[in-house]
Amino acid sequence: MQHRRTRLILALIALFLTNILIITLFQSAAQAATYRQGSTGEAVRTIQTKLKNWGYYTGSVDGIYGSATTEAVRYFQRTNGLTADGVAGPATLRALGMPTGGGSERPSAAQNAEVELLARVISAEARGEPYSGQVAVGAVILNRVEHPSFPSTISGVVYQPGAFTCMVDGQFDEPVADSARRAAQDALNGADPSGGAIYYFNPSTATSSWIWSRPLITTIGNHRFCA
Repeated sequence: MQHRRTRLILALIALFLTNILIITLFQSAAQAATYRQGSTGEAVRTIQTKLKNWGYYTGSVDGIYGSATTEAVRYFQRTNGLTADGVAGPATLRALGMPTGGGSERPSAAQNAEVELLARVISAEARGEPYSGQVAVGAVILNRVEHPSFPSTISGVVYQPGAFTCMVDGQFDEPVADSARRAAQDALNGADPSGGAIYYFNPSTATSSWIWSRPLITTIGNHRFCA
């Protein structure tokens, strides 16, 4: 009887310790996927690099999450409809196109096809533009998908007659730049340097008087992004 009681107590202790270990592992995973002021390392360097490429951050890419990085993250969060707390948690990391520590996130074939189609248009329409301008072109396409005046799929928006010059001048069939693929993925992850635009145009080549009537949101490189 005494031996059974001892074994039961030991089993309960083992179960308790196992639960503590599981909770600790989950907490560690959550902490690993969250970066805030005082954090350091390669992930912070990646955050700074992305924010700098998109025009949110002007400081040094040093891997140190200081006050300037915190303010840049807040700026990015406000622009992209996230809680502006300056902490790069899972939602912000997803918007930045970074892993969140939540396990394997292997893309499906359909997702890969969407990235490739979006990248092809970005490369054709914004080759030579600043990286933030390439992401913005991708964001415009995605903003149209969500807008009631446009088709509800990426392919529908891209192949809508007359929507993009590259579909008729041969640029769509040119090789896709690596930066365009990165920009497509960033746009799909929620980055939108265009500020919610649904139109863009190059004022040096635009021939439509109507496009000039659209309210200007921002200018990136050679493109004006409009509502």
